[in-house]
Amino acid sequence: MHNPTSILKDLVKQVHDPDLAKEERCGIPSVCSAHPVVLEAALHRAARNKTPVLIEATCNQVNQEGGYTGMTPADFRNLVTSIAERVSCPIDAVILGGDHLGPNPWKHLPPEDAMARAGQMVEAYASAGFLKLHLDTSMGCAGESAALADAVVAERAAFLASRAEAVAPGMAVYVVGTEVPVPGGAQEALDHLVPTTAHAARSTATITREIFSRTLSEEVWSRVLALVVQPGVEFGVEKTIFYERRKARDLVETLYQFAFAMTHEPSRAIRET
Repeated sequence: MHNPTSILKDLVKQVHDPDLAKEERCGIPSVCSAHPVVLEAALHRAARNKTPVLIEATCNQVNQEGGYTGMTPADFRNLVTSIAERVSCPIDAVILGGDHLGPNPWKHLPPEDAMARAGQMVEAYASAGFLKLHLDTSMGCAGESAALADAVVAERAAFLASRAEAVAPGMAVYVVGTEVPVPGGAQEALDHLVPTTAHAARSTATITREIFSRTLSEEVWSRVLALVVQPGVEFGVEKTIFYERRKARDLVETLYQFAFAMTHEPSRAIRET
């Protein structure tokens, strides 16, 4: 097996290489559940097929205060590890991820307080060995509007990344962007979805790159592997919206532009994307 983070990095390289992407579809299973039966099934499959598996927990499920499962990140890691040992799944085949890590559990608090607790949570995830961190700071906190400007979201995401780097420097890979419902799926009725526009995706990538590079470093930005967008598929309490390829065509074409924004100087990325 490879180093767990190299599995994700190699996957992204393959997706961003048009020649490789045409040869073979690629991806990795991502199982976001804290239920022992679900975790056992995922880990047993990985062991049987000799493939890596990404096991994730959300900020609501697992955090430094216990979340709704009562588990801290270290507790969740220990649960996954114990199940992996029982089903003979090599531990280096298991990548632990944190999903929607941000102030969502504390958004009823003023932003300073909510972000302080979010920072503690990210530190706890990074300290426990979670290597894939989705930084979700899109939600307004007490006294703020529900939706925040891209620059504010990016500044807060960079702050959370700095907390992970403080306890586990150079270890994590990051996912940014937040155009999806809250952890657990949409609570409102779903009729239809509008995919993220190509312009919005490029703008988010460029602004986030500028802020990460300025407040952290180019090296940290090089470990931002993915941008979350809304491709037009989602589940809610009572309904699922299915993917329509034609509606997401322009968005899909921005994939290589995001790769460009990741690997070129910020000012040039702004001009050319």
